[in-house]
Amino acid sequence: MKFGAMFATHISDWQIVRLAEDLGYDHAWVPDSQMIWSDCYAVLALAAVNTSRIKIGTGVSIAPTRIAPVTAHSIASIAALAPGRVFLGLGTGHTAMRTMGMNPMKPKAFREYLRVVRALLHGEEVEYTLNGETRTIRFMHLERKFVDITQPIPIWVAANGPGALRAAGAYGDGRISALNEPPAMVHQSFELMRAGAAEVGRTLSGDFHTAALTTAVVLGPGEKLSSERVIDQCGSQVAAALHYCYENWKLTGDEAAIPPAIRNTWEAYCAYVEKMATPEHKRYLQIHEGHCSWVVPEERRFITPEAIETFIMAGEPEQIIERLRAAEAAGLREVTLLPPMDHARRVFRDFATHVIARY
Repeated sequence: MKFGAMFATHISDWQIVRLAEDLGYDHAWVPDSQMIWSDCYAVLALAAVNTSRIKIGTGVSIAPTRIAPVTAHSIASIAALAPGRVFLGLGTGHTAMRTMGMNPMKPKAFREYLRVVRALLHGEEVEYTLNGETRTIRFMHLERKFVDITQPIPIWVAANGPGALRAAGAYGDGRISALNEPPAMVHQSFELMRAGAAEVGRTLSGDFHTAALTTAVVLGPGEKLSSERVIDQCGSQVAAALHYCYENWKLTGDEAAIPPAIRNTWEAYCAYVEKMATPEHKRYLQIHEGHCSWVVPEERRFITPEAIETFIMAGEPEQIIERLRAAEAAGLREVTLLPPMDHARRVFRDFATHVIARY
């Protein structure tokens, strides 16, 4: 099992990557969400020149806010600073787009985006279409090391729906998911990715990466999930799950997709959103307040023990290790933690000391 550290992308917090390296984490993931955080590639550049072992990359870069050649160019530029230590996480933009009141990229467009990025990072010429015009493009001046693609830059795809999963199989080297996927869903996801790979004459390799995003709280003896410390250290991740579920529900009306762990508070949460001071046509600006960074005080009541048990890893060290071993046996290769920004250093230290060191 590999372990990753992800943090709210603040330009002055690149030092967290060096801390993660010192603590023994394998990967440092830097999220890309332009309306709420600093620029991920600026932070990655600072991290690249101040670390030597840890692998670094986007968690995840947002396809609809950056054209494909720019994304390939950006991550290849980071690779010039940290050759052999770079990966590219890519997604359709559930948060980045919805914080602007817009929908994520459609699966067909995402698949084409991945095709172009993969070809460029493999040093190939590729047909690329922009504003209705199609041209052949490639990286130029590679010998001058403006960018570096001499060592592989794996593409790990955040994918949930059938179209995105097929695209991940066709053009990705790994998949990013939530930790709480049931085994049947994991199996179905792999079937779709294998089908996507077959569509372009590929097979999923044995080193196809699988990473799950969550966070963790190491409990002290007798400590309860309802404690203020626990809510402080994991509440932002639970709240982000609520934001995601609410916006999907508003879009689809599918109540069956609401996780059982939040159904007891669902009606109260919906009422809370409907009473927000921000007018409905731009309420997305308030829904995502504190997203994956801190818990808005009014949302603390929705951070229940049931939701914590579902969306994050919380327990005494042996309980967390047991859960990790079960996930690894089911095929998971990495767990990545995204704690609230004011508690990130403590969460990373606690997990490294009590879990990673004993795993």
